[in-house]
This record gives sequence, structure tokens and C-alpha cells, in this order.
Amino acid sequence: MLSMKAKYALRALMVLAKNEKKTLQSKTIAKEADVPQKFLENILQELRHQGLVDSKRGIFGGYYLAKPSSEISVGNLIRMIDGPLAPIRCASVTAYQKCDDCPDENACEIRRTMVEVRNAIADVLDNKSLKDMAGY
Repeated sequence: MLSMKAKYALRALMVLAKNEKKTLQSKTIAKEADVPQKFLENILQELRHQGLVDSKRGIFGGYYLAKPSSEISVGNLIRMIDGPLAPIRCASVTAYQKCDDCPDENACEIRRTMVEVRNAIADVLDNKSLKDMAGY
């Protein structure tokens, strides 16, 4: 399930994507994205550390995308905020962990199904850019 933090991050980044050549103050992003400003500040700092946004100080300062919106995968953004896309650890590519209660994961139908689910989710999210979501 997508967390509110990831949802807010997506909203904020879509605002930045629609204003790709501009630097926006956090209060402007918060208003346009309908995100609480205090929560947004923390998210923007995290995204800055992850290399997705950058910032300028000063009177004309604010936040902007650190790379083109067409190069920011929605799947990667969600992984940065929420972690693996897989519904269970043994189906994860990036955070695989064997289940303690599974005698034979190669024969486990639950795992096989969850791998299919993970692959379907990843196929959609990894092939959708921020630019695609922003709709321009």
C-alpha cells in the first residue's frame, strides 16, 4: 500500500515537474500539491538527499528537480520513500528475505503469486516517469 508520505512526495514532485524550469518555495509547492507544509519540508529534504530535488537559498530560492522529470521513475521514487514494491519479502528483488516458515520456497505457490504481483506493479511503476504522471 502506498503511504501518505509517498503520495505527498508524488504530488510535490508533480508540481515541480509542471514547473520544471522554475524554482518554487515550499509553501507554493505545499499549496499546489495540497500537502501540509511542515510534512512537505521533511519530504523535500529527504528527496534532496536522494538526489531527486535540489534547492537554492535566498529571496529567489526554493526547490527544483535535480534531473529531468522524464528521467525520474515513479517506481524508484516509491522505493526511496516506502521501500520494496513486493507485498512480501521473499518476492522482493531489492530486499529479498527468505520466509522463516517456508519449507521450500521453490514450491511455494504464495511466493510465486506474490512475485507475479510484484512484477506487474514494477512493470507499471518503473515504466512511468514523473513527466508521464504530471501529464504534459
